[in-house]
Amino acid sequence: MRLSPAQPLAGILEPVFAIRTETDLGIGDTEGVRQMIDWCQRHHFHIFQTLPINETSDDNSPYNAISSLAIEPTTLAVTPEAVPDLPSAEFAEMAKPRLLAELRRGRVNYPKVKALKRRLLAAAFRHFLAQHFNRETKRALAFRAFLVENADWLSDYALFRMLMDENGNHPVWERWRAEHQTPARARTWLLALPEARRDELMRRQLFFAYVQWIAFTQWEAVKAYAGERNVFLMGDLPFGVGRHSADVWANRSFFDLDWSGGAPPEWTFKGDPFIEKWGQNWGVPNYQWEELRRHDFAWWRTRVGNLHRVFHAYRIDHVLGFFRIYSFPWPPERNAEFLPLTPEQVAARTGGRVPGFKPFADDSPEHRAANQAQGEAILRVLIEASGDTTIVAEDLGCVPDYVPPTLHQLGIPGFRIPLFFREADGTYSDPRRYPRLSLAQPTTHDHPPLAALWETWWRNVEAGMDVENNQRELGHLARFAGLDGAAPPRDFSDRLHEGIVRAVMASNSWFAVFQITDVLAQAERFNTPGTLSASNWSHRLPQTVRQLDEDPSLRAKVEMLSQLAQTSERVLGDSAEQLPDTCE
Repeated sequence: MRLSPAQPLAGILEPVFAIRTETDLGIGDTEGVRQMIDWCQRHHFHIFQTLPINETSDDNSPYNAISSLAIEPTTLAVTPEAVPDLPSAEFAEMAKPRLLAELRRGRVNYPKVKALKRRLLAAAFRHFLAQHFNRETKRALAFRAFLVENADWLSDYALFRMLMDENGNHPVWERWRAEHQTPARARTWLLALPEARRDELMRRQLFFAYVQWIAFTQWEAVKAYAGERNVFLMGDLPFGVGRHSADVWANRSFFDLDWSGGAPPEWTFKGDPFIEKWGQNWGVPNYQWEELRRHDFAWWRTRVGNLHRVFHAYRIDHVLGFFRIYSFPWPPERNAEFLPLTPEQVAARTGGRVPGFKPFADDSPEHRAANQAQGEAILRVLIEASGDTTIVAEDLGCVPDYVPPTLHQLGIPGFRIPLFFREADGTYSDPRRYPRLSLAQPTTHDHPPLAALWETWWRNVEAGMDVENNQRELGHLARFAGLDGAAPPRDFSDRLHEGIVRAVMASNSWFAVFQITDVLAQAERFNTPGTLSASNWSHRLPQTVRQLDEDPSLRAKVEMLSQLAQTSERVLGDSAEQLPDTCE
């Protein structure tokens, strides 16, 4: 089923980890996603967008995965009802009421949540081995088929995960034992072990493959469930992959480990001296595009194919990186060392290399043409590999003028964040003039929610900090909300909230998507870029999905949004077949 710009839609963005239900194990999961799908259907929201669901590293960031191909196990519903191999008695023994009550309070407690789900999945795997694996049961045949169908990535991933266990559960493969640092060495080492030890480790590899079978089975079922209800799941494809990931470990030739990708300095991210001076150093290795091209982009095709299996659409995070990527000649761990240096001092320390765009800066017509051609060629590969899955491109930041027309030519919508699209006098651009091929969203997971932004500007005014600029910003957003002529209210009022939602819903954009925190006028953030904090990627909504409709004040906000979605004609009929097939 292909989405069409001829039918604009409204949607909700919520990270999976943030969903709260009465039966979860301390983190959102596929059962919570199902409940949100039902909630979206009730309120006429046809897009449910989430952040990447790939398996995360020890910082729990969805954008620093240890595999761009595997699904994060904590997103799984791990109950006897959701995992048929999990005995009820073992679930009751491990998931005691006192532990569950602790985990369901407040933020995600990742160490305890991950440990519990690992134990439960291990119990399910033991039962599967005993009851199915060596028999011709339906489940055994389905698992074997999964192993064959995913052999191009699953074998390396499972080996990597087993080796992580053998090296203290740390993904930094560069610090592993020498015989573990490449797939070839690791397999040679494994074959040389005594039979009992080798069988134990191979069984552990099979466990990690089993978890991925459960993961893809659940998420494929969730996609089908959503489609039946006219709700379309939108995932997320980060441009980069973690340096310490199974992808880099297994495919070293596809990555340039001498350069670390990121973004140039931007005025929107204040407060971090390094980001303000040098930009964001994400630590993701650059791609060796020629080597990837030599293999017909097989790794990218597999990566996009995995998204196609579980989502109706996906957002490319930092699509600008396909054209050119701002790069650092050092990893993030060395940022403090380079912070006080001048560019000349950096060059002296790095053999002449300084941060800048690669493969080329947009400093000549020839370089601009080369960057544009590279990005277009790669995106055409992704479009081909995506089938009927819709691609949306996050094209924020320092955007070269050749990127928007390239995206338009390819039929890929870009982003419209009102805060970033202004007229010459600083006022917000009229969203009714946004291009149809766009996704309008008041804030993203990397920005303060609207209520928090409003409160920050007012506090700055009251504290005498940059008063003129903050008053100006309050006025701009108030006018965007239709409060012309009135003084900006001190609090983030219902009238202001509704005015902002109304303006975004009335935009010409194909998609109008709202963070769940902006729907509910809540101020908590999911992430603060450039910081390492336990508060990042761990905030959960205080309310369960059911309570969103039971709390009168929250329900009123949701119904306001729903009504505006209907009046702006961003709703479908009762049947998914009513979705237009073509773009006018």
